[in-house]
Amino acid sequence: MTTGIAPDLAATLRPFVGGDLPVRLVAWDGTTAGPADAPVVELRSPDALRRMLWHPGELGAAQAYVTGELDVPGDLDAALTHAFAVAAERGLSGRRPPLRALAGALRSALGLDLLGRPPAPPDTQARVRGRLHSRDRDRRAISHHYDTTADFYALILDERTMAYSCGYHSSPEQPLADAQEAKLDLVCRKLGLEPGMRLLDVGCGWGSLSLHAAERYGAHVVGVTISHEQQQYAETAARRRGLADRVEIRLCDYRDAVPVRGAEYDAVASLEMGEHVGRRNYPAYARVLHDAVRPGGRVLVQQMSRGAKHPGGGPFIESFIAPDMHMRPVAATVGLLEEPGLEVRDVQALREHYVLTVAGWLRRFEENLDAITALVGEELVRVWRLYLVGGSMAFRDGRMGVDQILLVRPGASHGLPWVRDW
Repeated sequence: MTTGIAPDLAATLRPFVGGDLPVRLVAWDGTTAGPADAPVVELRSPDALRRMLWHPGELGAAQAYVTGELDVPGDLDAALTHAFAVAAERGLSGRRPPLRALAGALRSALGLDLLGRPPAPPDTQARVRGRLHSRDRDRRAISHHYDTTADFYALILDERTMAYSCGYHSSPEQPLADAQEAKLDLVCRKLGLEPGMRLLDVGCGWGSLSLHAAERYGAHVVGVTISHEQQQYAETAARRRGLADRVEIRLCDYRDAVPVRGAEYDAVASLEMGEHVGRRNYPAYARVLHDAVRPGGRVLVQQMSRGAKHPGGGPFIESFIAPDMHMRPVAATVGLLEEPGLEVRDVQALREHYVLTVAGWLRRFEENLDAITALVGEELVRVWRLYLVGGSMAFRDGRMGVDQILLVRPGASHGLPWVRDW
């Protein structure tokens, strides 16, 4: 009879995974279990199992992966895709193992000396405190993700726009930078921007839309962000490109973006920022978009979505990437945007485009891996590899979506064409 940690774990896990192990398991004692031709999962330390005992499911496995206590030495996308397929085939979602299986797992945990205090959270895991979506907590949450340094993002995002949102791809072969510029053009055309118009860019990121709207469409733009690193980068880019007289980047919470007199802008855009405002604060965010634009002005929101059964951002995303993130079905977002009085005129789904955008980011990530590792360290590299691969899979498989929602504020002519010409 084969003995060792891997075979013992395979026997213990059998009732939890609905049969034989779907992966080739390699344990820290060198023993193996599972099909020889399956994706390989290495348990390099008992702490990997300790984390999964304390945080069953996605979070514990993610903690173990980013620390290197668990590794997938082959194709991470293929391994995760295989695991999802087996789980679906065996009907494991929501399934509760019998009590005797839990008792067996407890005996195994005792035998491997896995019980006791949990391992400390990884250094890259977010630590945000305070009242949910207070200004201070939101600032800390955004800083966790975006203030890593502009140099880091420049090695992953495209080299021309630094756009950190879904591109608009004419084909899988289109270069990433071209797809991002096509997205920025699409947004500006939908907003009907013309020289001299005033645009508010809510959550302006690294300034891609603010700079593009000013440079290519002659707009006067105010971009707002609560990331100090983004504000400094975008402001410097505006000066470098001779746009300082048309682009102002403010370090400003979206709740403070509307002037006292209101309705100052001809158009408002917000690209993939609404996911960060939270469930309870979304009506306030929608009110800001409404109040900022003049009657007849257009508002464009580009935002990610998730199904009604799995709202929020998910344990990994909320713990390592975007704390307090919240997504919902696109229909629910449309309803919330309508509540303050905006009229929805168009909704365009771009889910498949995000698969191509993330593929472009992944290519740059791998091409610049040595430089990225030297800049931020191995642990954050593993966080981002899991983030990019998992995000690509979620859009590919329909667990997440992304949409452009075009709205107008009633009260004057909106000037939209009779036939879509964008």
